[in-house]
Amino acid sequence: MEFTHFNEEGKARMVNVGQKADTERVAVARGLIEMKPETLKMILEGRAKKGDVLAVSQVAGIMAAKETSRIIPMCHNIFLTGADIKFEIYEDRSAIGVEARITTVGKTGVEMEALTAVSAACLTIYDMCKAVDRGMVIKDIRLVEKRGGKSGTFKIEKCDA
Repeated sequence: MEFTHFNEEGKARMVNVGQKADTERVAVARGLIEMKPETLKMILEGRAKKGDVLAVSQVAGIMAAKETSRIIPMCHNIFLTGADIKFEIYEDRSAIGVEARITTVGKTGVEMEALTAVSAACLTIYDMCKAVDRGMVIKDIRLVEKRGGKSGTFKIEKCDA
């Protein structure tokens, strides 16, 4: 496999995707944020002083997906056709799973947008709850599914996040 983000001099470049065909592309990423049981309970009961933690985190994830090319240097500016952030509560682990599903029709994939969305959603949960729990841990952020484009489909069947 060849790295495509380097020019002939070995310097970083943005890949030219102009000749690629437009295809429907989907990427799903997941991550997890662990916290104290009291913090999770506060979130679920809507008692966080900064507001509705999951609602704000959901919006942050969508906004981050839309702005990925502004913060990841070699990402193309992509027109997103959809962005959805979902949460799964793991009371037994005192954690929240975050999933981002990002879609587009274009010349390049949306894996980075999905990963950025999960990261921002988790960071927003941390930000909104850090006054009561600075020991929260964000982990296991990873791509779990990708469809479309020349490289085809990638899917992880089991993901703990």
